[in-house]
Amino acid sequence: MARRTTSNSTGSSPGPRNRTPQPLPRRRRTFGDFLKAFLAFVALLVLLIGVPGALASQIGWPLPSGSPSLDWLQKEISVDTFINTLTVVVWFAWAQFTACVLVEVKAALSGVGLPNRVPGAGPSQLLARQLVAALLLVGATAASFTPGLSQLGQQLEGNQRPAAAAAQQTPGGLLGQQQEQAASTAAALAEQAASAAAHAESGTGAHASDDDTKFYRIQPPEGRHHDSLWEVAERHLGDGRRYKEIYQLNKDRTQPDGSKLSEASLIRPGWIMEMPGDARGGELVEMPDEAPKVSEEVQQQISDYAKTGGGAEGAGGQQGGSGSLDRDTAHISLPEQRPAPDQGHQQGQDGQQGQQGQQGQEHAAPAAGEDGGFGLPQALLGAPLLAAGLLGALGRRRRQALWQSALGAVGGRRGMEPPTPTGAAADAQDALLVGADPEGVRLLDLSLRGLAASLAGESRPLPTVYAAWMSGNGDLHLQLAQPAGKPPAPWQLGQDQTFWMLARADAERYEDVDTAAPYPGLVSLGTMDDSRLLLNLEAVPGIVSLSGREQDRAGVFASVAAELATNGWSDRMTITLVGFGEDLTPLAPNRLRHLDDIEALVETMEAETRQRRGALGAAGHDSVLTGRTGPAQHTRWAPHLVLLAAEPSAEDAVTLAELAADASRLGIGYLVGTQSGDLPGAAWEMEITSEGKLLAPLLGLELDAQLLPVSQQRAVVELFTDADPERDDDDRPTTTPPFLVDISEQGRPAVYARLVGPYEIIGLETPDGERSPLLHEALALLLLHREGVHPRVLSSALWPRGVTDDVRDALVERLRAWLGNDPDGTPRLGTDSTGRLKLAKSVVSDLDVLRSLYHEATQGRGANSRAVRGRLLTDALVLVRGPLLAERSAGRYGWLTHEIIDAQLPLLVADIGLALSAFHLEKDRAEKAIEALNAALGSAPGDERLWNELLRATHATGDSERLKRLASDLVARSGARGLPPRTEALLDELLPAWRSGVAAVG
Repeated sequence: MARRTTSNSTGSSPGPRNRTPQPLPRRRRTFGDFLKAFLAFVALLVLLIGVPGALASQIGWPLPSGSPSLDWLQKEISVDTFINTLTVVVWFAWAQFTACVLVEVKAALSGVGLPNRVPGAGPSQLLARQLVAALLLVGATAASFTPGLSQLGQQLEGNQRPAAAAAQQTPGGLLGQQQEQAASTAAALAEQAASAAAHAESGTGAHASDDDTKFYRIQPPEGRHHDSLWEVAERHLGDGRRYKEIYQLNKDRTQPDGSKLSEASLIRPGWIMEMPGDARGGELVEMPDEAPKVSEEVQQQISDYAKTGGGAEGAGGQQGGSGSLDRDTAHISLPEQRPAPDQGHQQGQDGQQGQQGQQGQEHAAPAAGEDGGFGLPQALLGAPLLAAGLLGALGRRRRQALWQSALGAVGGRRGMEPPTPTGAAADAQDALLVGADPEGVRLLDLSLRGLAASLAGESRPLPTVYAAWMSGNGDLHLQLAQPAGKPPAPWQLGQDQTFWMLARADAERYEDVDTAAPYPGLVSLGTMDDSRLLLNLEAVPGIVSLSGREQDRAGVFASVAAELATNGWSDRMTITLVGFGEDLTPLAPNRLRHLDDIEALVETMEAETRQRRGALGAAGHDSVLTGRTGPAQHTRWAPHLVLLAAEPSAEDAVTLAELAADASRLGIGYLVGTQSGDLPGAAWEMEITSEGKLLAPLLGLELDAQLLPVSQQRAVVELFTDADPERDDDDRPTTTPPFLVDISEQGRPAVYARLVGPYEIIGLETPDGERSPLLHEALALLLLHREGVHPRVLSSALWPRGVTDDVRDALVERLRAWLGNDPDGTPRLGTDSTGRLKLAKSVVSDLDVLRSLYHEATQGRGANSRAVRGRLLTDALVLVRGPLLAERSAGRYGWLTHEIIDAQLPLLVADIGLALSAFHLEKDRAEKAIEALNAALGSAPGDERLWNELLRATHATGDSERLKRLASDLVARSGARGLPPRTEALLDELLPAWRSGVAAVG
């Protein structure tokens, strides 16, 4: 879903989000202005110099001359003591007022706008501001910088409104306030449209007056550090991602040196940049013809540049009538809070900006094949929680397949390399990598479990939660069915008693707690503006009905089923699919089950409803929520969610309504599809439109629905079925690595990266210090994916919080320049037919060599030559210097959590160690075998196969005492869990008295 952006064109009327006071019109100075300035000067002179002078001359030093002692407490409090105490207070007040004056003077002279506050100096700072303003009123710029007291109060009040987005609407009746918000927003938009029309008729534009603009001059480099638009936006706009607003204001405008800004990543020192109206900072220049802090030459440059603003608006702002948006930034959007009902008139919602937002949405989601093949499934890109769940489940499935394959034969076993997705499955995997928000899932899970633990500690029951809203800034709002008192800290009450709110910063301080997931039935339905709605299906007092066309309903049902089956905020649950989804069961066979018809569903649910009612009654609980925090929390109170896509008959509908009447108390939820929208027993009625809107008129909701279309559903399922460890052996992929290198002397690579152990690169010069870590990380990602990496996957891996295309493209060009070209002129970083970035064969990692050596030793030349096999296996084991990318920088390489290389590498090293051990034992070289096994255990210490083979090799030495010590070490390592069954059986064979012997050795 394309997010709505807020325009910051300098000529538009300031909305409540703009915290910087706008410059006031200049006027002629009167005698009254000079009189006020003189009186202000006298007042400042008296307060800053007269007060300390009088204190010093009349009272002197008020503090004791000696060190503190107990005698002080026994003395009488005299008049002198009282006067000295009062003097100290006056000195402190004078110091605070002086600080306020200095802050106000600095802000006024530097053009900061509204200055920073001095702690605890509200009235003092206001007085200082007025005196400084009056004093500077006769100067060149003071009238533009000083708001009146009434204006300041209005701005602060308007800017500090809570932006609790969609949490202002409540399901089940409380959400009706959305209608009031819509009316308020419509009225505000109409008012702004009229105002914009009036400005257009009078000839005022976005650059009506130079007095309303601020400028920044690109600074020369300091050492290796070069200024960038990102850093300028971070310093003066508070968010580096707003650099695109600066880019749009200045694109294609002639600079003082005659060149033009054509790419956001290419700027030069000395260039002038027009800034958005809310920019602040001491380096900005406001009203260049009167700015005293720059030279006359720079003033003239800025004045000349400001005159080009009208043309720039067409090129970089509203695009005039050309209708062509800049392709570098057209799709860029900034996350923002949903407005409160009385903030519908926010900046950026006038008619012109609405048109621009519409254009931005048209360019936000390029079709596959456009933009160099960068198109990815948009449904998965716009579903961060669903994508994170699917990605995590897929990783677990692939690891399971790896470990199951480890039980096969040592040489030539299948399953070491997971299949490389192609076609739609590859696009789906890339979309999951780009769209997933695992951090959001983690914080949601920690927040809910932390809330449950806090309530349990206070002996309070869990409140019934109808829904949760996740706002764009990460805040979580829980919507309660009824008021439940004050929430436990750090949770806070929201806008009324039925909302509990947790700020993202507070959620990040939560730690893992051992408690059951309190609300596992939460599932994403869609977004409203920038807030995501999660409905708690098991808490709905009845059936949730979904009407609309069958194909549209199918996308909603598939999305709900996939997220419930794989989400990270649930422990156990059962999801029953009826009328659809038989092919979805591979996503989570332990959670998903499919029933053929409604009759089977009714029979099943009647039995389970009776069972749950009896269990609740026997346990003495009112509902599953009270039981979920009790002793049986992990076993008895898992939810059961029914997704019925086929419309039931009238008789079946009545039966389901009777079952659902008490379902919320039992932890059972029903989502039922219907063609007509009229379903008996439906507590909440929703409709999915052909445009992808999810409507619930009675609830006041209109969401951009979260969907999983059939084509993407099939692609996702293909990823899971290809990784299924239970597949027939004939269908499994071969063990051939995806990339084999020439391991002969003639195959020496041009660039060699050592990833197994500390990260080193041979054959390239180290790039600039600031960019070196990012380039190294990008190269590591490409080396681990020889099949190619989608550019959007690369950017999401390096910048998980988001980045724009031009920044990503600039990095790719730097990486391409750093890697250089092969002797034939071919770039070592290329692009394949699908638009994915791919390394040339001349760029090799030690992991590639390790895989190639093992493959050649077991399936190549070494399979028929014992000497070759031994040499290749020995060379392979020498390459292992530690874990993958050891000593990597903290905070980087977070994308490795989505990889399975952490499971592949230990298994590969163990296979090499086992193969080399077998090679030596064939010739009765037990010590050599033990040496190889110990080397492999350094990288795969938890591999049971290595320990068992080490027991056999040690037994082959004939040293029983050595074998006993090894057995004792194994028992100590196993801890309370005990030895694995296979290891125990092996010890019974090799050392029958190992239990008593180990005890004696211990």
